[in-house]
Amino acid sequence: MIKTDILIIGAGPTGLFAVFEAGLLQLKCHLIDALPQAGGQCSEIYPKKPIYDIPGFPEVLAGELVDNLMEQIRPFQPGFTLGERAETIEKLDDGTFVVTTNKGTKHHAPVVAIAGGLGSFEPRKPLLDNLAQYEDNGVAYMIKEPEVYRDKKVLIAGGGDSALDWSIFLADVAQEVTLVHRRNEFRGALDSVEKVQHLKNQGKIKLMTPAEVVSLHGDGKLEKVMVRNTDTDEDTEVAVDHFIPLFGLSPKLGPIGNWGLEIEKNAIKVDNTLDYQTNIPGIYAIGDVNTYPGKLKLILCGFHEATLMCQSAYQRIHPDKKYVMKYTTVGGVTGFDGSKKEAPKAVVKAID
Repeated sequence: MIKTDILIIGAGPTGLFAVFEAGLLQLKCHLIDALPQAGGQCSEIYPKKPIYDIPGFPEVLAGELVDNLMEQIRPFQPGFTLGERAETIEKLDDGTFVVTTNKGTKHHAPVVAIAGGLGSFEPRKPLLDNLAQYEDNGVAYMIKEPEVYRDKKVLIAGGGDSALDWSIFLADVAQEVTLVHRRNEFRGALDSVEKVQHLKNQGKIKLMTPAEVVSLHGDGKLEKVMVRNTDTDEDTEVAVDHFIPLFGLSPKLGPIGNWGLEIEKNAIKVDNTLDYQTNIPGIYAIGDVNTYPGKLKLILCGFHEATLMCQSAYQRIHPDKKYVMKYTTVGGVTGFDGSKKEAPKAVVKAID
């Protein structure tokens, strides 16, 4: 059983910043996310897209924002349960909670903060008759461990940043990489498109456009796929060990919708702007997953909500203590790892 002060469900920017604000209050955090890495949509969907409304950053790439947040919270040593979805919640007699994931990992905390963005993300799957037959037998929707594909024949389908980036990465890992996209144009970053073109010219990536995978074949395990050129309707058989369709993620509230929380239009209702607590005391919702009058789905609003949530969580965890807020410019930042950041003290010296 993993024990912590605040259990955060969702490791996107809002969830990550909550770790920092909790750390200032000397509260420990653990995060659960169904994705295999922290960062939420910023890491999974558009890591190379610029964001223009983060205070202090005229422009910052989504992936860089996540990297900065991870560096900011590093002194507070958060725990992570990644690649697992929060499935059930149980409220104990003492008012604390036990959250269990789809893989059976249990987490115990007095406060739960749902920061799941638009909810849990499920992969958008291609419409192929026998797709489920090959799931975990050659078909995967995320790349968790690139070494799995060492010296293998890999076919990636998709036209966004994930498909391009993984094709580039696996070009030096896999025996053979084939990238299939239904259009000739790609939606990813220009430099990624140019790298794919360069690797194609070198013979390191086989590019098939405009085309789509129309059928899967193999005896128990995936052995080959049929790719159809959408201009000519000509089918080409491609021998593969792995097929990875990267068509993006579909947001869903998922099992959290069955936790007894008040839901409105696939979002969790909270107590307006007081502390973003739900109808169940001790469970909060921050970021894009919540709704209240005047709600704006912006990262900077999620940061604000995370800050107020942590103040309320502190009072719930330590009802007999009074917290006096100190600005970081005055008190500095003391990490759980012993690190200390503070402004240099003024030197008082008498003048002769």
